[in-house]
Amino acid sequence: MDFLFFAALAPILWLIVALVVLKLPAYQACSVALIISFIVASTTFGMPYWDTFTAALEGGTMALWPIIWVIISAIFTYNLSVYTKGIETIKEMLNSVSTDQRVIVLLIAWGFGGFLECMSGFGTAVAIGASMLASIGINPISAIIVCLLANAVQSSYGSIGLPLTTLAQLTNFDGAQIATFTTLQLAIMMITMPFLMLVTFGGSFKALRGMIPTCLVAGLGFLLPALGAGYFMGAGLSGVAGAILSMGLIVAYSKTFPVKDPEYQIQSVEEKSDISFEKGLKAWLPFILIFIFLILTSKLVPPVNEFLSQAKTSIAIYTGEGAGLYTFTWIVTPGTLIMTSAIISGFVQGATVNEMLTVLNRTVKTLVPTFITMITIIATARIMGYSGMITTMATTTVAATGTLYPAISPLIGAAGSFITGSATTSGVLFGKLQADSALVIGANEVGQAWMAAANAAGACVGKIISPQSIAIGVAAVGLRGVESQIMSFAIKVFLPYIILMGGIVYFGLSFVESIM
Repeated sequence: MDFLFFAALAPILWLIVALVVLKLPAYQACSVALIISFIVASTTFGMPYWDTFTAALEGGTMALWPIIWVIISAIFTYNLSVYTKGIETIKEMLNSVSTDQRVIVLLIAWGFGGFLECMSGFGTAVAIGASMLASIGINPISAIIVCLLANAVQSSYGSIGLPLTTLAQLTNFDGAQIATFTTLQLAIMMITMPFLMLVTFGGSFKALRGMIPTCLVAGLGFLLPALGAGYFMGAGLSGVAGAILSMGLIVAYSKTFPVKDPEYQIQSVEEKSDISFEKGLKAWLPFILIFIFLILTSKLVPPVNEFLSQAKTSIAIYTGEGAGLYTFTWIVTPGTLIMTSAIISGFVQGATVNEMLTVLNRTVKTLVPTFITMITIIATARIMGYSGMITTMATTTVAATGTLYPAISPLIGAAGSFITGSATTSGVLFGKLQADSALVIGANEVGQAWMAAANAAGACVGKIISPQSIAIGVAAVGLRGVESQIMSFAIKVFLPYIILMGGIVYFGLSFVESIM
C-alpha cells in the first residue's frame, strides 16, 4: 500500500479516531475531516484550490437541498404530532390491539418503529419504541434490544428513503435500482428478524410458541411491499410501503387470529377510552398525507409528476473536470411534500400558525449540529470523489482483496454506520468507493449498482452495534450503565448477519449481472 492510499484514507482515519477514540461530537469530527480532505486533495492529489472549494460547495449545497430540507420536514412532522397529542392517540390505538406482549413487541418495535424510522429517522424509532414497550411492563433492556434489532433492518429506508436517495445521487445510479437491490440483499434479514426479536424478548425459542405465523406476516409484510414499491416507485416509498403494510397486517392478523398465552399476557392493562374514527384519522393524518402526496407525485402518475417536475433550477457549482449542473427540484422532493403534509395536518389538529412556527423553530435549533455534520461530511465526500481520493482507495483495496472484495463490501458499509451512527453518512463516506471498487474488478453497470447497494445493506447490519443508537435507547427508558451489556449481545447478532450479508453480496453479484 503506497503513500497515496494512506493520504486518501486520512479523512476516514481521522473520523474513526475522533468518533471512536476521542468521542468528539460528529459535527466537530466531520468539520475537521473536511479540512483534512481539502488539504490532501489540493496538495497530494494536485487539485486546484478553486476546484476543491467548488467541490465542497456542491457537497454543501446537496446537503442543504434536498437532504437537510427532508430532515427538517420529517422531524418537524413528528414533533408537531407530539405537540398536538396525535402521537398519544396513535400509541393508545396500538396498545389496544392485543394483550399478548409478543404481539405488542412486533407491532410497536417492528411495525410502528419501522413506520417512525421510514417517516422521520434519527433515532425516533428506538427512543419511542423502547419507551412504549417499557411503559407496558416489558423489561427495559429487552425493550431497547428488540427496538435496536428492528431498527437495524429498516434504517436504510429512514426519513423517506434518505440514505438510499443520497447514495443514488452520489453514485449516479437510479434510486429505484438502489432501493430494489438493497431490499433484495436484506431479504433474509427482514424475514428472520421478527423471529429473533421474540426469541430475544422471551429469552428462548419458547417465545415463538403460537407466534410463527405472526412473525412471517411481519417479515414478509415488510419485504414484499418494500420490494415492489422500491422497484416501481423508487427509494422514497420503499420502506414507507413496507412499514405501513407490515403494521396493518400485524394488526389484522392479530385481531383475526388472537394469541392468548398466559405466560405472555400483559399483567396490568389500563382501561382504554374508545377512540372515534375522527380522532384516529386526525392523529394519523400527517402520515397518511405524506404517503398520498408521495404516490401522486411519483412516476406512477406521470401527468402530475411531469407537470410538477418542471419547477426546478439547474446551476453550475463545481468548476473542475467532469463538472455538471446541479438541479434543485422544488416541489417533487420529499422535504416539500412532508412539510406540506405537516402544515395541513397541523391546522386540522387545531394548531395555530404561531404554535407551528414555535415547534419548527425548536426543531431547527435542536438539529443545528446535525446540519453541520451533513454539510461537512457531504462536502468531504464530494472533494474525495472529484479529486481521485476515492478511486485511489478503491484501486488499492481491490488490489489487496481481489475478486473477494464483494464479500467484505457490507463490512465497509457497517463500519460507516458503526462509526457515525447513520446509514446516510455511511453511504456518503463509502458509497462511491463501493461502486468504484466494483468497476475495478470488472463489474458492469448493474454490478456496480449492486455493490453500491451493498453499502446500504451493510450499514443496516452496522446499526445493530451503533453506540449512538444504543445510547438513544438507554436514555429513552431512563437506564444508566447498561450500554456494555447491550453491546455484548448486539455483537453476537452482528457477526452472523454481516457474514451472511457478505455471502449474499458476493454470490449475488454474478447473478444480477447475468439476468439484468
